[in-house]
Amino acid sequence: MRLLLMSDTHLPKRAKRLPEQLLAELPRADVVFHAGDWVDTDTLDLLEGRSRRLVAVYGNNDGPALRERLPEVAYAEIGGLRFGVVHETGAAQGREARCAARFPDLDVLVFGHSHIPWDTTAPGGLRLLNPGSPTDRRRQPHCTYLTATAADGRLTDVELHRLPAR
Repeated sequence: MRLLLMSDTHLPKRAKRLPEQLLAELPRADVVFHAGDWVDTDTLDLLEGRSRRLVAVYGNNDGPALRERLPEVAYAEIGGLRFGVVHETGAAQGREARCAARFPDLDVLVFGHSHIPWDTTAPGGLRLLNPGSPTDRRRQPHCTYLTATAADGRLTDVELHRLPAR
């Protein structure tokens, strides 16, 4: 199962639309993850329409229209792995232990909020992934998203994609 992970799209405030490189990944992905801060419902409509399967949550910048359609935390079993998606995980310091305690039954937690790409594994084995943002790099050198493969209970081919400057 090919996975596409994104977060913090902030459309149309940070960009007018999703980058073409990211949109080109949609037909190749079996599952698309979005870890919140959509800001507009048009992006949710687009991803629902173009994704084979969408696993998504709302973020702190998402208003009532998005909160009515999306959960705060989402769960999915994919390729023999138990995934969770949440927008915020708190400060970077202590993140692994805090998330492992909050989500003891997960194999992978996808999160957003910081716009900072993150890929670590907690001592108990929980993999934490933040794809950054494809539209708002903040203090990062590039806008980013992630792709990965989930199969036979393993997460492989995790790749951070850097988008060209707009």
